[in-house]
Amino acid sequence: MSATVTLTQVPIPTITAENVQSLFPDVDTSVIGGTHSSAARDNDMEGYDEEQIKLMDEVCIVLDDNDTPIGSASKKVCHLMDNISKGLLHRAFSVFLFDSENRLLLQQRATEKITFPDMWTNTCCSHPLGIPGETGNGLEESIQGVRRAAVRKLDQELGIKAEQVPIDNFKFLTRIHYMSPSDGKWGEHEVDYILFIKANVDLAVNPNEVQDTRYVSQADLKTMFKQEGLKFTPWFKLICQSMLFEWWNHLDTGLENYMGEKEIRRML
Repeated sequence: MSATVTLTQVPIPTITAENVQSLFPDVDTSVIGGTHSSAARDNDMEGYDEEQIKLMDEVCIVLDDNDTPIGSASKKVCHLMDNISKGLLHRAFSVFLFDSENRLLLQQRATEKITFPDMWTNTCCSHPLGIPGETGNGLEESIQGVRRAAVRKLDQELGIKAEQVPIDNFKFLTRIHYMSPSDGKWGEHEVDYILFIKANVDLAVNPNEVQDTRYVSQADLKTMFKQEGLKFTPWFKLICQSMLFEWWNHLDTGLENYMGEKEIRRML
């Protein structure tokens, strides 16, 4: 007679300020000024691009499920699937930049990128860092932090200068909480702040970050989704499949009705 074995899945514990370091020893309980190991001396980074390895030392803001900062960890620690599968969560932002013709600027991520290489996505996607001015404990303060981070990354990735994208011109719509693997080793688990801005900008693309850019209409983007061989980042697809086109339709009239959403949209 054969025995039937029932496997019980161990639930992921709720991560709090009190237990985060015991669950993840590489997380520092300080949001700003914590101590973190360098990815440059890590076997996990062998074979990757040197500039991208340096960026893995950036310090991300570790969160509880309510988007409250409870510590900090390196970008490398936050993006390892081993940690993500145990619930490690960090803060991010996604910028959607439109020109005067209401075309959306897309970028194709560079081959050198460690996570989601070669994929098409929205204008700029990155993380506020555990540094003064980019953190926040409370929605309004956090929005200002991600706006400052957005200005920094638009320059670093696309060469867009700060004077062309004033901080106060970024419109905050909502936050999405999602999780997605990039491959077996890396992935994303983020509370992602969605920012819209309308601006005509000059590009000086950093080829280590971005291999291509394209302005698209709504029809152009829908056509791209049908093209074989084109790949898109999971967060961009989630946003497109939910609210992007409705927001886009109200870019010049009525967008304020969608702005400032306080609830986090769970897309898990």
